[in-house]
Amino acid sequence: MAISISELQTLADRFDVVPQRSYSLPARAYTQPGYLDIEQEAIFYKSWQYVCHLEQLRQPGDYIAIDIQGQPIIALRDRAGVLRAFYNVCRHRGHELVKGEGNLKAIVCPYHAWCYSLDGKLLSARHSNTIENFDFDDFGLMPVQIEAFCTMIFINLNPEAKSLAIQSGELAHEIQQYAPDLENLTHAYRLTYRIKANWKSVVDNFLECYHCAVAHKDFVSLVDMHNYLVTTHGIYSSHIAPAGKTNNSAYSVAGASVQDHAVWWLWPNTCLLRYPGAPNWMVWRFIPIDTETTAETFDFFFEDSTPTPAQMEAIRYIDQVLQKEDIDIVESVQRGMKTPAYEQGRFVCSANGQGESEHAVHHFHSLYLEAIAQYLQSRQLKEQGKRVI
Repeated sequence: MAISISELQTLADRFDVVPQRSYSLPARAYTQPGYLDIEQEAIFYKSWQYVCHLEQLRQPGDYIAIDIQGQPIIALRDRAGVLRAFYNVCRHRGHELVKGEGNLKAIVCPYHAWCYSLDGKLLSARHSNTIENFDFDDFGLMPVQIEAFCTMIFINLNPEAKSLAIQSGELAHEIQQYAPDLENLTHAYRLTYRIKANWKSVVDNFLECYHCAVAHKDFVSLVDMHNYLVTTHGIYSSHIAPAGKTNNSAYSVAGASVQDHAVWWLWPNTCLLRYPGAPNWMVWRFIPIDTETTAETFDFFFEDSTPTPAQMEAIRYIDQVLQKEDIDIVESVQRGMKTPAYEQGRFVCSANGQGESEHAVHHFHSLYLEAIAQYLQSRQLKEQGKRVI
């Protein structure tokens, strides 16, 4: 179902830059088929998307194949040690080149065996001597922007996008303050979920702790909600609180070296977390499947690849308690948004940025509407260009 330009233009009609005066996004942006097609072009193909931890592409020849909203991508380290990314597509007939992850000496298409070097150059094409005016340089792999950022690897399908380090401002500095041991951590565990809710509902819920005292009784016993601070910056927001209370009901933090709850949301769908306990790092991604389905991957990084019993206790709390509570919430919200009873909400915001506030949700919605506005401008320019031709 196509979304008209006029409908997109009215998305921001009741939005205000001052959160206390603003309405949230209309329900139709969460429930109407067709919005995801626009979001793919306006948001996911133009933003920095998490690929993997740097350790997965540490050696020359290491590669991983991923999908960014239907766009197949291969990220790798070439023989000279340079990180590279390409569309995972053969330039001969469009066949996907590789699957999964591993180590390669060269990239060979499984369809007709066209062979590419790890820097994307076409090395050989069987019987190409029969083709008139064939130039190997015209058929190299199509590159994609790739960047290592705080031991994580991101890609951006927009060739004109500024680097993540520039776009994210002080994020790297903040992360290093709270996770100075990040380079010493290794992947240890993964949780996956499939949620019956729009991806924006999942992001909305992550970005506010106004609901925490009501819905997460164990969580609020772990963190100091009186000193829970949420701050918005450019394309990210930070959520910081002292934590590590030994008498909490979430999980044991006896002997914890990490005493703070430090969380960052990075536009549009990546969350970076550091929970109280032993040294740890978590990367949480919300991946749209369709209008009402979101896949989640939750990767845990510890000092050792095998979680300790204490770390497994924390993982079980996140999986069986915290996540269950949040999934029930966002699935209920999705059902409510489909009824005539809900059209738009308001933002409850504190004046001092404390945790029981929804100003970070307002920040997310402002970035969303900005991306839609840029998409509309681009679409209108294209339409004008067609009329001139």
